[in-house]
Amino acid sequence: MRLEKQNTTPLHRERGQGEGPQGSLISGAEAMMRSLENQGVDVLFGYPGGAIMPTYDALYDHKDKLHHILVRHEQAAVHAAQGYARVSGKVGCAIVTSGPGAMNTITGVADALMDSTPLVVICGQVGAAMLGTDAFQEVDVVGVTQPITKWNYQIRRAEDIAWAVARAFFIASSGRPGPVVLDFTKNAQTAMIEYQPQAIDFIRSYNPNPQPAEGAVEKAAQMINESVKPFMLVGQGVELADARKELLALCEKAQIPFATTFLGLSAVPSDHPLNMGRLGMHGNLAPNVMTNQCDLLIAVGMRFDDRVTGNLKNYAKQAKIIHLEIDPSEVDKNVKVDLPVLGDCKQTLPAITKYVEKTTHKSWIEGFKPYDEKEYNKVIEPALHPTEGPLLMGEIVRKVSDAANSEAIMVTDVGQNQMFGCRYFNFTKPRSVVTSGGCGTMGFGIPAAIGATFGAPDRTVCMFCGDGGFQMTIQELGTIMEQRCPVKMILLNNNYLGNVRQWQYMFFNKRYSFTPMLNPDYEKIAAGYGIPCKTVIDRKDLDAAISEMLSTDGPYILQCAVKEEDNVLPMTPPGGNVDEMLLEVK
Repeated sequence: MRLEKQNTTPLHRERGQGEGPQGSLISGAEAMMRSLENQGVDVLFGYPGGAIMPTYDALYDHKDKLHHILVRHEQAAVHAAQGYARVSGKVGCAIVTSGPGAMNTITGVADALMDSTPLVVICGQVGAAMLGTDAFQEVDVVGVTQPITKWNYQIRRAEDIAWAVARAFFIASSGRPGPVVLDFTKNAQTAMIEYQPQAIDFIRSYNPNPQPAEGAVEKAAQMINESVKPFMLVGQGVELADARKELLALCEKAQIPFATTFLGLSAVPSDHPLNMGRLGMHGNLAPNVMTNQCDLLIAVGMRFDDRVTGNLKNYAKQAKIIHLEIDPSEVDKNVKVDLPVLGDCKQTLPAITKYVEKTTHKSWIEGFKPYDEKEYNKVIEPALHPTEGPLLMGEIVRKVSDAANSEAIMVTDVGQNQMFGCRYFNFTKPRSVVTSGGCGTMGFGIPAAIGATFGAPDRTVCMFCGDGGFQMTIQELGTIMEQRCPVKMILLNNNYLGNVRQWQYMFFNKRYSFTPMLNPDYEKIAAGYGIPCKTVIDRKDLDAAISEMLSTDGPYILQCAVKEEDNVLPMTPPGGNVDEMLLEVK
């Protein structure tokens, strides 16, 4: 859901205008600080530089209200803001300078768009009079970020700051959330204005909460009532809408089994009796197979990603499909559906439940069990309870989850650590999964975990990372050191780029082209940052090390030497059908 850039400054076109003059003139930079405070911002992640320096000067006088976290690289500022947003439900905010500073945020902005994370990124820019002259550290930020934001805007006048900030936060947080970029010219930062705070809750060209078509709710209930083998797919949209209770009420009334996407993992309790597991390429066998056996597929707040659907030509062709979705652009984009139900699922789910008959689907639900047992015996039991050999990633993830009583926030980097984490970590609380889904951004883990500690300071944050991703943003150990962020970092070290190695093993004749890694001494690196670190090689030492990690105040690195050629299974081969998962590799 992307808003097109408007060429004129549309003051007074939107509901919610200024609340009256504040008195004396202030700088645009000061107006930015007051506007952020007016939006309820309490944490900023950023890195200063020349073009944003007036704003940082103003920030100096707002340190008590705006807690600024100095990261070590601008990419980390955005990933940290993502972690903050994902666990808090608030808009994450990052602030950087122009040119290279702004460009270093691009990966995180694109990641946020793919994963529907509400962000406002403020970038410094050269003065308006110098735009287009190739001035020092000038980059066309608006042009570069237009395809990867919900909205972007260049603030050329100080008079537009309050309006632009209010609009940015409204767009970022409403409807399907996403990132907004504000390009803040230096002259707008230094100009003097009479500040008027703004509040926006309506934009004429923007409909964040579409309404379902007439009769769609009743039709959805009818289709559910007539179904013999219904199956629900639970996406992150359920969590973003805070609709856990509403979804479970519908599923429990009609006894509809469900499975989750990776981003939707904590939207429902892991141990709910109707929870059949995880969808997708490295999900569970039963829900993937039963997707192609159900007679009704109900997708809620998910976008039918290719890692969930596999080969679209053979995806759920036997089933009627209902899609509950807030973003109309996602409907029929990948999978043609029989009934779209537009709107916020926190409203549409209970509306459907009202018309659904209380029933049972005992034999249908029982049909999942043989596949569960097959996967457990073939894959899960060996992964969780090995009796000999090197440590396995799966057993480490589950032991950490159990030791934290399944109440921790799980942050992952990208790769095998992510797949094992999503398979074997359990969840009881919402907003407990922070991972890079759509973009698959290596280096996401450490900074996202930093942000999560600020977004949910009362919760334990456990971050799983491979040795490849760990080194991509290893400089953020400096941020952890300075802030004493209580991140529990579990480094799964297999001396490989593990996920790529697995694909090379399975599909490229075991030709390990540039995936083996020579790693540094992580204990010495941790010591340099003053972070406690322990390395575990033997299985007998694992439980005690996990207990020490979780009981230590502040940050901790637990390095686990894991099996070098461990593979994530089951797996749907790329381009394969969802019901043709591999339980072993040869």
